[in-house]
Amino acid sequence: MSRSSPFMIVLSDADRAELRRRARCYSAPHAEVVRAKIVLLAAGGLENTVIAERLGVHAGLVSRWRKRFAEEGMDGLADRKRSGRPRVFPAAVVAEVKAMACEPPEDRGVPQSRWSAADLAAQAAAEGLVESVARATVARWLDADAIRPWRYRSWIFPRDPRFEVKAARVLDLYQRIWDGAELGDDEYVISTDEKSRLQILSRCHPGLPPAPGRPGKVEFEYERHGTVAYLAAYDVHRARLMGRVEPTTGIAPFSALVNQVMTAEPYASARRVFWIADNGSSHRGQASIDRMAAAWPNAVLVHLPVHASWLNQVEVVFSVIQRKVIDIGDAAALAARLTRFEARYNTTARPFDWKFTRAGLHDLCRRIDARRRHGSVSLAA
Repeated sequence: MSRSSPFMIVLSDADRAELRRRARCYSAPHAEVVRAKIVLLAAGGLENTVIAERLGVHAGLVSRWRKRFAEEGMDGLADRKRSGRPRVFPAAVVAEVKAMACEPPEDRGVPQSRWSAADLAAQAAAEGLVESVARATVARWLDADAIRPWRYRSWIFPRDPRFEVKAARVLDLYQRIWDGAELGDDEYVISTDEKSRLQILSRCHPGLPPAPGRPGKVEFEYERHGTVAYLAAYDVHRARLMGRVEPTTGIAPFSALVNQVMTAEPYASARRVFWIADNGSSHRGQASIDRMAAAWPNAVLVHLPVHASWLNQVEVVFSVIQRKVIDIGDAAALAARLTRFEARYNTTARPFDWKFTRAGLHDLCRRIDARRRHGSVSLAA
């Protein structure tokens, strides 16, 4: 027993084994290792000053952990719960700044469209909420609730009073349903649209291919050679892409695409082929429905509501084409590349895992109605 300490340390076999394990553990926090060594040396009868000198710590530290272990055992070697650093800014101030971030800046007389963390810090000081606050502090407050007032996504209210009815028909077709009945094996669904005004450009100087540690390089200067349009028809359930390049869009180019598809099997002998299209000028209104039915009696043109191109599956294909196919070159080269891409795409493509159904549409329309209830006409169910 140490003559300088009234606390005698007596270890059980289990405690001694655990303390030795902690003292030899290289991955444990250093403080835990030191505490274990203090208790082991104290149990060996060494005085606090000797233990402190041997471990290179202050004698007061040795006295503290010796006393803790004598009174509480192994549990005494754990850190006490601490209250942490006192709050600098009251919770009410933090809440007020977060509320400010969720309001348009102009509501507070700030001539901006969006807040930044620095703007909010300055405005909080200007309104007397705080004497001063750092931008990083405000950013940390906002991050805690995932508030990012400097980011936004654009959207638009559907203006068609029968939006839900028209959109639901298209979503039913994706589920192979029409007028409440399942489609047969000889019925097909085509999603179609045009990617217009594709610019034909040629670089003035050749680029450099990518190399280890270096991305590909493209020379800045180019020459314009006009534009072309890519018209596409995508078989929703067979994941088959069919398209053509035309000088421009219009009724005649779209009719050529329809003829191209409808003269090929299995569509030529199909019972019905449903064509999903937006209300673009190439296929707008009842006239386009009648025109397609007259040319192809087994073809049914189904229009999406206005502002609903996001429901057209061919737009997903267009996003792939934009990333992987569209590039600098002349019209012939672009047309040839698109044709080769169609063949490649059709060998590996699978139908999209489309999960947006009538139920999701109904929920979306109800939420839109809730937002526009004050002053606008509600969407019809």
